Amino acid sequence: MRKLGLSLLVFLGVVACKTNPFTGQRTLNFYGNQQIFPMAFAQYDQFLSENNVITGTTEAQMITNVGQRIATAAERWLDANGFPGYLNDYKWEYNLVKDETVNAWCMPGGKIVFYTGILPICQGEAGIAVVMGHEVAHALADHGAQRMSAGTLQQIGAVAGNVAIQDPQKRNMFNQAYGIGSQLGVMLPFSRSHETEADKIGLQIMAIAGYNPDEAAELWKRMKANSGGQAPPEFMSTHPSNDTRINNLTSWAPEAKQEAAKFGVTSFK
Repeated sequence: MRKLGLSLLVFLGVVACKTNPFTGQRTLNFYGNQQIFPMAFAQYDQFLSENNVITGTTEAQMITNVGQRIATAAERWLDANGFPGYLNDYKWEYNLVKDETVNAWCMPGGKIVFYTGILPICQGEAGIAVVMGHEVAHALADHGAQRMSAGTLQQIGAVAGNVAIQDPQKRNMFNQAYGIGSQLGVMLPFSRSHETEADKIGLQIMAIAGYNPDEAAELWKRMKANSGGQAPPEFMSTHPSNDTRINNLTSWAPEAKQEAAKFGVTSFK
């Protein structure tokens, strides 16, 4: 068991080998773009083929226009900070899908979907930019690949425990404890950290793209009102609470404006 534990520690040290350009921190990621992007692109195309994609409308065009501005701002930041070519493998695509779900998402490699249900909450271009910046940030920071990596390690830990524990009763107790403990103690905090990171990165990118970062907190106030206060406790959720996000975004907005000023952007939509 001790040798197995040491082996896992060595493995963890080896796989945490990619640096997040926005934070400078090493991340848990052992899936390269060439592994994960083609799979994500295929899944995205399949999703579009099975859903009602809206084209040719003012709202659909706005989704594309805002997405392109956000992606261009991200590339400007990356080029200016020593990461030229970082986006070479990305294939940005922005689609509006008819669905009343209040949500948007981004797959690895830059494949983005907005549901029509979130548009009333966005209330226009600046609100769309808040959501778009957040989703683009997930792609930029390789959050999808990191979640896959963490899931793989979670499975390895479960297998290791089952191999090491011979007694069936103790093995059953381990599986129950490991399932709950790894989810509440590792996987959910890991997911919440990604959401917080995407909020902060997205705020800076939207500001560089010319959108007012003050709008981010206002959007989340509307999201909170729309939820009617129905949300699980933060420690049981994949996302930070609405109040946490509102407070964070409010405190980060001045920094985002300062970052935008480095690119000559001092007035915002």
